[in-house]
Amino acid sequence: MSVQFSMPLSALKSLLLCALMVGAVYTCMLKNYTLWIEKQDCTQCVAINTTICSGYCYTQDTNLKGRFGRTFLIQRSCVPLSLVYQAAHIPGCPKDVNPQLYYPAAHCCSCRRCDTRTHRCVRTSRIPYDQCFTTLDIYYASDIAIKQSVGHPTQL
Repeated sequence: MSVQFSMPLSALKSLLLCALMVGAVYTCMLKNYTLWIEKQDCTQCVAINTTICSGYCYTQDTNLKGRFGRTFLIQRSCVPLSLVYQAAHIPGCPKDVNPQLYYPAAHCCSCRRCDTRTHRCVRTSRIPYDQCFTTLDIYYASDIAIKQSVGHPTQL
């Protein structure tokens, strides 16, 4: 004698949707990010479009102390598996200042334990990376345009 289990189609769809949402919530993946960079003594700021690793990773903490508690501790971060440093040219630099800066671009991401020898695991700087302090000109490196101090965009 066999027992048949029947589930309404709407319940099955809801279950499938929840399973997909859980995967989306805990996804560690590449994300486009605009990084504003500037250099001391240069008159312009550059908006760089790059890729970073972003998302959530499974983490588990325990209230147990000592060696036994560390056994159940799982702390992972969304970190890049491979980084490539690309060059950006900062316009408006004096002749004695090198106008080239290098910025990272992530190519692959994974949930891993953060290695302090290769990654900055804790943000210690209070300097925001989403704005510039140079207010004269803004130069977009992503083939858009140069906004000059007179307000007329010019083509790259």
